[in-house]
Parts: sequence; structure tokens; C-alpha cells
Amino acid sequence: MPKVFNTTAVCIPEEHYMVDISGRLEKIKSLVDAGKYFTINRARQYGKTTTLRALYRYLQKEYYVVLLDFQTFDNDKFENGIRGTNVNVIVNEGHVHRNLIDIYDIIDNSTLNDKIKQNAKDIFMEVAKAEAKVHGTSIDKIHFHEVGAMDSIIDIVGSCILIDLLCIDKIYATKVPLGSGFVKCAHGIIPVPAPAVVEILKDVPVKFNNVSGECTTPTGAAIIKTMCDKFIDEIEFETKQIGYGIGHKKFEVPNMLRTFIGVKKKRI
Repeated sequence: MPKVFNTTAVCIPEEHYMVDISGRLEKIKSLVDAGKYFTINRARQYGKTTTLRALYRYLQKEYYVVLLDFQTFDNDKFENGIRGTNVNVIVNEGHVHRNLIDIYDIIDNSTLNDKIKQNAKDIFMEVAKAEAKVHGTSIDKIHFHEVGAMDSIIDIVGSCILIDLLCIDKIYATKVPLGSGFVKCAHGIIPVPAPAVVEILKDVPVKFNNVSGECTTPTGAAIIKTMCDKFIDEIEFETKQIGYGIGHKKFEVPNMLRTFIGVKKKRI
């Protein structure tokens, strides 16, 4: 197929006539190698997206590369009239199976601080232990499916980053809702709560409910199990900030996570 001139969207060297950007990629890579940040600030049709897509392929020889697109970042979403935050993680990655060592390598080779790295690895260890128990094998032989995908890695590491940024002293949570029914995964149709979720949440107060669907995923279960200091039924504190995270699935009840930042009252 002969090359053509492309005037919209991403240019592909094998399909379109375009200038040689190899020099530009080498220059950007030198910044990446030095641990520096960079921005590309140009007018429309300059080739920003084409450059970033090419850079994604160029850096894969030496780096684990995550390609995120924030053009569809929806900061406001409403659920039953309540405004909250909804985030889409868009990753251009095929179906990849990773083991625990692969994921640890990605985390350890990042520039995140040690606390974030350790929390993220602890969360993945919770998933690994549960998966190994459910599938009757050892941790080193576990290959993550959904949780090993790059979007799940971003979910877990991103949660650790945000918690670190909040600079809070303690995390408390109420009983964890589980849901009901069945869900489709890489292994086929499985019951809700998923076996890995039940295994992760051993010794954690949970709430079986009649909501049809998966209220808590293995990723969510591992995050709350690892990061929560104590599960409580009630607590007295002064609320300072409130946040609502809204999910994508539709249930018969609002699909949201509500969080409070507050100051715990001292007993007199």
C-alpha cells in the first residue's frame, strides 16, 4: 500500500509521508535518561500526538512505558444528583500476563518515594497470596491477569500516591460491601464475591448485600486491607473535607466511594 499524506490524527511512518523525528526522539530520551520532565507546547497539527506515540514505541526498548490519555479525563460526574470525581485510565497495551517479580520491577524502577513503593508492593502481595491460595499454587508461579494489567497497576500505585499526598495519620473504614451474583473474568464465570476477594478480606469486617454485581474487586479489597489501620462501626471526629469517587458500573444503589478527612476528637 503506497504512502499518503495525512492531515488529521496520528501519523504512522510506515503509512504516511512525514518528517524524520528521530532526532527529536533522541533529544527527549536524553531528558528521560536524566530523570527530567518535559512538555511539548505547540499549536494544533504540529505533531504533538504523533511525537508522543513514537516516543512510546522508542522508549520501550529500555523502559516500562505507560501511555495515558487525559483528553477524556472527566473531573465531574453525577450519581443520583451527587457530584463526584470519575477517572478513566486509558492504556494502549495488549493483554499482558505479569508475575509478582515483573510488577515489583516496574515499581522499583520508578522514581516514586520508598513509602509509596512499599505500600504498592504490599498491596500486590495481598493479591498474590490470595490468588495462590485460590488456584492451589505458590506465589512465584502466579501470573496476574486483570490485576497485572497496566491500568490495574496504575490504580494501585495511583492510590498509594494520592494517600501519600494527603499526609494523613490514620485510615479508618466501615464494613466492606461485597455484592452478589456472578462476574466474568479470565478464568470464566465466577461467583460474587470473587474467591480472591473473600481470601483477601479474611479477618476484615465485610457486609454481604443483595446488590447485583461486584461491589468490591480484588484490587479494591487489597488496597483497603493493606492501607486501612482499623475497621470501625463508629467514630467521633470533626470533618474537614469530603470527597466522592464515582464508578462506571450502574447498580440499584449509588456506585460511589465517599471519604472524609477529619480531626479525631481527644477524650477529656
